[in-house]
Amino acid sequence: MKHLTDDQLNLLRSRLIRDKQELEQQLRGSLHFGLGGSLSEATGELSAYDNHPADVGSEVFERGKDLALAEHAQHQLDDIERALSDMATGLYGVCKASGKPIPYERLEAMPTAEYCIEHAPDQIHSNRPVEEQFLTPPFGRTSMDERLDETEFDGEDAWQTVEEWGTSNTPAMSENPQVESYSEMAIESDENVGYVEAIESFLATDIYGKHVTVIRNKQYRDYIHSQEGEPLLENDPAYEGDQ
Repeated sequence: MKHLTDDQLNLLRSRLIRDKQELEQQLRGSLHFGLGGSLSEATGELSAYDNHPADVGSEVFERGKDLALAEHAQHQLDDIERALSDMATGLYGVCKASGKPIPYERLEAMPTAEYCIEHAPDQIHSNRPVEEQFLTPPFGRTSMDERLDETEFDGEDAWQTVEEWGTSNTPAMSENPQVESYSEMAIESDENVGYVEAIESFLATDIYGKHVTVIRNKQYRDYIHSQEGEPLLENDPAYEGDQ
């Protein structure tokens, strides 16, 4: 406090004491920011059961507002008592982060200041839903696509499985204007699910690894059309007739 003159310190102390008395009077008030009243007292009825729902909604809003005002007043009172205690111990007016003197101009504007402007905690509180911290980025906490050592069923795969059963989207909402079916609208609809190479999805054997069977699915037709691998697979007359 050495950077503050006696007159400045006395002025700040007087303001703190005055604000403390006002807050204590508000907190001791009979209505306690309105918390002392109720809907039944306002309407003169014993029960609010038959009242319009809007009346009850207004009452709930008012009680929430009153609680917030009372809590805010108590926080202000705690800050004032802390500042007066710091004055008594010689710690007032010193930044608790840097140990440097807090300018008198800042203390004059906010006598309960504990930090200088450079080290003042952020007072801006976001009103965004807390769920966004958990949901952002999409699949960001469970996506294994970028990890070469992970192949398990992740959050994105779970959504893709649900999406296959249909959504409210239509082909007109697709980013790809060339979609031919609703199944192609899904996120990464061309992703291999359950296999790595396309050939694994249409070649099957029995339990002993014999009797190879070719399943002519979309992957099989795309494989033949792109002429991948050795031409050892049976031709598909139906597919060739479409060309």
